Amino acid sequence: MTARTVLVAALVAAASVLGGCEKIARNMYDQPRFKPYKPTQLFADGTSARPPVPGAVPHAQGVLAATSSGRLGSAEETRRAELESAPSQPLPITRELLERGRERFDIFCEPCHSPVGDGDGIVTRRGFPRPPSYHTERLRAAPDRHFFDVMTSGYGAMYPYADRVEAEDRWAIVAYIRALQLSQYADIRSVPGEIAARLEQGKQ
Repeated sequence: MTARTVLVAALVAAASVLGGCEKIARNMYDQPRFKPYKPTQLFADGTSARPPVPGAVPHAQGVLAATSSGRLGSAEETRRAELESAPSQPLPITRELLERGRERFDIFCEPCHSPVGDGDGIVTRRGFPRPPSYHTERLRAAPDRHFFDVMTSGYGAMYPYADRVEAEDRWAIVAYIRALQLSQYADIRSVPGEIAARLEQGKQ
């Protein structure tokens, strides 16, 4: 047997092996399956759509989706889940929180909602649908969770910001929105004496 014959035989054998590997790989991607709601005789009810077995646990959403990444149960993931599900403002209202909320508001919210939150932002002046003012009676009475949910999931023409703004920053923005609302309806009696005096002097 010549060297050329041996080489040809080796190439044929390699091609056969590689072809088999490709078939095996393709079978992994294109496994036998039923199309949705396709009938079958495998089950007594004649349908291929099977209900979840008792005790099934969803794993593609919420914190359980972090299982394969090893983040499940970590302090960071637990904290994030708590912030996402909090029914009302979970953070202490501090100056630092309000400053953070204002910074995030100025970046993500002000272009539409305006610096004072009345909906007269620079983007709306150029034709974008105008959002409602934060100072309407309806939104002044809305719970904190309403503003958080709107930022998280979007509402009307506003798209979701959950992938742009962390949960803690969304709550900081909620706190700042409350400060904006208070600024438009503050009672002079709630202002510290020295500042109240200056305000009264400025009216004269």
